[in-house]
Order: sequence, then structure tokens, then C-alpha cells
Amino acid sequence: MARGVGPLLWGRGRRLGSVAFRQQKWKNFVSTQAKMPPCDFVPEKYKSYPYERMQKIREQNISPSLRMYYKKPLLLHQGHMQWLFDYEGRRYLDLFAGIVTVSVGHCHPKVTMATQKQLARLWHTTNIYMHPSIQEYAEKLTCLLPDPLKVVYLTNSGSEANDLAMFMARLYTRNFDIISFRGAYHGGSPYTLGLTSIGLYKHGVANGFGCSTTMLPDVFRGPWGGSHCRDSPVQTVRKCSCSEGVCHANDQYIEQFKDTLNTSVPKTIAGFIAEPIQGVNGAVQYPRSFLKEAYQLVRERGGICISDEVQTGFGRTGSHFWGFQTHDVVPDIVTLAKGIGNGFPMAAVVTTKEIASSLAQNLHFNTFGGSPLACVVGAAVLDAIEEDGLQKNSEDVGTHMLLELAKLRDKFEIVGDVRGKGLMIGVEMVTDKDSRHPLPAEEINQIWEDCKDMGVLIGRGGLYSQTFRIKPPMCITKKDVDFAVEVFHTALQRHMEKAAAK
Repeated sequence: MARGVGPLLWGRGRRLGSVAFRQQKWKNFVSTQAKMPPCDFVPEKYKSYPYERMQKIREQNISPSLRMYYKKPLLLHQGHMQWLFDYEGRRYLDLFAGIVTVSVGHCHPKVTMATQKQLARLWHTTNIYMHPSIQEYAEKLTCLLPDPLKVVYLTNSGSEANDLAMFMARLYTRNFDIISFRGAYHGGSPYTLGLTSIGLYKHGVANGFGCSTTMLPDVFRGPWGGSHCRDSPVQTVRKCSCSEGVCHANDQYIEQFKDTLNTSVPKTIAGFIAEPIQGVNGAVQYPRSFLKEAYQLVRERGGICISDEVQTGFGRTGSHFWGFQTHDVVPDIVTLAKGIGNGFPMAAVVTTKEIASSLAQNLHFNTFGGSPLACVVGAAVLDAIEEDGLQKNSEDVGTHMLLELAKLRDKFEIVGDVRGKGLMIGVEMVTDKDSRHPLPAEEINQIWEDCKDMGVLIGRGGLYSQTFRIKPPMCITKKDVDFAVEVFHTALQRHMEKAAAK
């Protein structure tokens, strides 16, 4: 693979220059001195329809609700670990991992090999028969969770897992109301849309009966926050006078949570669901002790506590395998998806024997959940995380990236906040740090497009799409990070030069 910054283009028979990255075919010319790290993998030559025909088919035959990124959407052809290749052979550093789904790397050799072997053996039986892989996987997965979280129900997606968790909570407690944070994303099914609290996902049809939202304890954008609140190598630029072991912001947010319990729900509730770090809303973190106190309040009301680990699980936060462990809590139900299968459609609900038994009072069935193929994939992913040391890599590389991005926050007024833990990172863009008003969409879009043109793919999130979401495959290296940060720096500098020229 070419060692220069520019991706290799088939048919040219030469390397693109490593001094500067130029793609002259693109109208929006971007140049940077950043050098893309080398990659020895050579993708296959693209042999499917031309780009224009793909676009036409997309417009005519694919649901328009499935929106695409970028002015000129990417046509991706192949992936290898942290790299993606488009139809013309251009190489991109993937910092979004298929929306936080590719955990161990695109087409990881170990996972690919295990999948191929199982494809030749047995694909599907449904749960009316036993097959070895579901028992083997259930044992392997639950060994990674603390007592009493030892019973698993396998499903196919995060929405489906959270839907089932809601159902279990209501069955077990015989209560109905469930609380979630504003800014939360817990799925797009009619049931889970009640828990999701981001306007872009809300449709004009009835949903959310029995679901209440409470104030998000966001220490950057919320009314309270300071410089010691969150469990991250990087704190907010907001100052506070809290002494060690005291967090006034946490106390204020807990009072708001109590207010929700006292005004919006009955005296007994079914449960409370929260992501350990909010994903779609842009890696929002809470004060360190908030979830621990909130869990206690929920249990006093007869409710159970659900940790949505769809994005934070499987070592992504670095210091712990599960996000809830960073808050020193043990939930009653844990939902898993995305990284669980490295891109294979699978998910899980893990809970206690008592809660799981409530579902067994009547028949509840899932055709594809826990298939032989899915369980083999899931087991191979767990093996890859352990053998490749990806949890430790998430901690080391993620901390390095957070600290490097914090330098850009200190340099550029429009970089309002850098936050996260491990490889779960958000960079919130603002007009200025004092007002914290979201940077206008057209300005964020240009920075985003420039990063893509220089070979770095980044996600978007937040209520106003004002936050860059950085959640790469956990195999990413520090050299990759240095390249990505330099590209981001160039895009920010270009934005400032354009703004100054107006």
C-alpha cells in the first residue's frame, strides 16, 4: 500500500507524494502536511456498478429515510482493520467504525476465519434445538459480567435488546413507568422511541406511553458543571470551587432527578435506563457519582436499573470492560449490541435469574437471536479483544487522543469541549466558549468534509449535530491518532482562515 498521505489510485502505477496530500479531481482542494500511516493491505479491484448507477439505484430503490453522509456520499468497497477503501481505491482512516459497531477491526482475520468455518457447518436452527455455540457463547459472555448478571437472551439489534429490557422491567416489577435522560438514544422501534429523547428521531405518531425523561446531567452544556466533574483525562473549561470529594453540580442534578421522581411518575416505577456515556448525543459524560445515587433512588421506588452498553461495552472505555463499571454500579439489566458482533447483526440482554424468569411465564420467541453463526462470531470477537489487548489499547490510545485533542481545544475558540473515556470521544463545536452556542451547521459541515477529503472519517452527533463523534475500531494506533489529529488541526485552521477572509 502507498506510504504517502494520498490513497492509492488503481491504474496510476506510482505513489502519491508523501509531502502533501492532493486529490485534484475534487473541486474542494485541501492540502495538508499530515502523513497517512502505511498499510500493507492491498484491496481487491472494484468490479460492481459505476458510481452514478449506484446513486440512481439508491435514489429509486432504497428508503429515503436511510440518509447518507457527505455532499458526495462515499461508495465503500472493502475494509481492513481500521482502514476503509472506496471504489476507486482511496484509503480512509475510519474513526466512526460503522457507528461504533466495528469493535476489533474491519474483517478481523480471527473473526472472519471463525465465521467461514461455521458457514460451512450450520447456519440456523432456531432456539427449539440445542447447538453447541449458544451454550459456549453464553458461558463466555456471562463470565465477563458480575454476579448476579448471569442469564442472557440473544437478539439481533440494540433497539430490539432495549425493547426487550423495557418489557422485562415492566413484567418483573408489575409497574409501567420508565425514566430516561434527555438526549438519550435507546433505539428507533415504536417501543424504544419513548426512551429516545432526540428530536430528529421523533415521528409524528403516538409513542412513549409510560416513558418520562429527566434532565441530562451534562457538565459542559447543562446549567451546572465544573473542572473536576467527570471521569475523563480531559475536563471542561468551566471552573468550579468544589473541594476534593465534593461535586456541587452532581448535587444539583440529583435534585432534578428527585424532582422528576416526585412530579412525573407514580410512587412505584418499572425502571430507569441510561448509557454510561451518551453515544448519539456526542459522548456526554455525567458527574462521577450521579448514576450511583440515581440507581439507589430508582430502587427505592421499586424500579430496576438498566445499563445500555450498546456503544460503551466490550472494553471501549479502556479502564473497564463495561461502561457501568466506571460508575461503580451493578445494574439489574444490561443491553449489548454493535461491538458485540464487530458488524454482524447480533445483540443481547443480560440480567438476573429472577428477572429472566418473569419472561418465562408465557411464550416469548426470537427466530434469529442466538443462531449458531451469531454465537460463533460473538465468541471470536471476545477472543480477539483479549488476544489483541484491545481494552488496554483503548485506554492507552484513547487517552493519547483525548490529550492531543485538548490541545486543539485550547488553541481554537470554536472547539468548545473535548470529552470521553478510552475510544469513546466527543468534540463539541461552538461559536465561542463563553456562550457555548452550537457552531452553525454549514461551518461544521465544511470541517467535516475537509477531514474526509484528507482521508479521515468522523461521525456526527448531538442535539444540533454540533459534536464530532470519534469511536474508531479499537485496533487503532497512536500513529493513526497523530495523523487524524493533524488532519483535524488542518481542517480547523482552514476554517479559521476562511472566516477571517470574510
